[in-house]
Amino acid sequence: MAAVQDTAVAVGTGASSRPAAQGRLARIWASHGAGYMFLLPWLIGFFGLTLGPAIASLYLSFTNFDLIRAPEWIGTANYARIATADPKFAAAVKVTFLYVVLSVPFKLAFALLVAILLDRGVRGLTVYRAIFYLPSLLGGSVAIAVLWRQLFAGDGLINSLLAQFGIEGPSWISHPDYSIWTLVVLSVWQFGSPMIIFLAGLRQIPTDMYEAASLDGASKFRQFYKITLPLLTPVIFFNAVVQTIDAFKAFTPAFIISGGTGGPINSTLFYTLYLYQEAFGNFRMGYASALAWILVLIIGLFTAFSFLTSRYWVHYDD
Repeated sequence: MAAVQDTAVAVGTGASSRPAAQGRLARIWASHGAGYMFLLPWLIGFFGLTLGPAIASLYLSFTNFDLIRAPEWIGTANYARIATADPKFAAAVKVTFLYVVLSVPFKLAFALLVAILLDRGVRGLTVYRAIFYLPSLLGGSVAIAVLWRQLFAGDGLINSLLAQFGIEGPSWISHPDYSIWTLVVLSVWQFGSPMIIFLAGLRQIPTDMYEAASLDGASKFRQFYKITLPLLTPVIFFNAVVQTIDAFKAFTPAFIISGGTGGPINSTLFYTLYLYQEAFGNFRMGYASALAWILVLIIGLFTAFSFLTSRYWVHYDD
């Protein structure tokens, strides 16, 4: 009899808990439902276009998949081949690292220089900011890459200008010693985005600090070294991380300028371009997925290293 009563009590408790749970969900939906509805497009995009494909790519990196036959599980064979039997992988890594090391510092230095010049109270500042920011919007397009290829061709505008001074310029994009530099110059030309951020950071530095330094006899260079750079290090750090990630992901300029080959002699074979060749040229989707995850790991390591070392040179309010 006691067991029957306990069972009845349990059933009654469960029955009463369901309406309570439903009422709790109704209250949550009433208070937060509109917010979740506004987030719904982003949630669909994140799970359907970002997280879902990323998980599928991770699975495919352990398979042999050519878009025609079903994926065949091969374990870590793709990663083993990358590490031991793929000379083009080493060439792509070398070219990409060289591009990152050259383009990011030059781009940030030029952007900071322009920001300092604009911070001195130039008339029509908004117009200049718009003009200087425009290359950042257009620089990654196919049209600009095609234009760049025409500028640096053997009979292009650059060599025509050099010929006016009696200088015979090489074919910049078809010479392995110069081709990477054309892409670096294109990257530096897209300085608008970090320039705007640098300018905003410069505007936050109190002017009375410069006035006090001037009264103490500090030169402009010393003011820049002792005041501007330390107070601007958080902005420099942010720009350096963002631009480094973008440099690792660069694809369109190298693809257009080299005609999709990464030539001459793999001198413009960016990592992303090699990944594209493996995926859509050789139809080795499993191998390309493994390359993609190694790129994620490389970018993650660089970002983690940047954050770990930032404590030694980035100065915040404290």
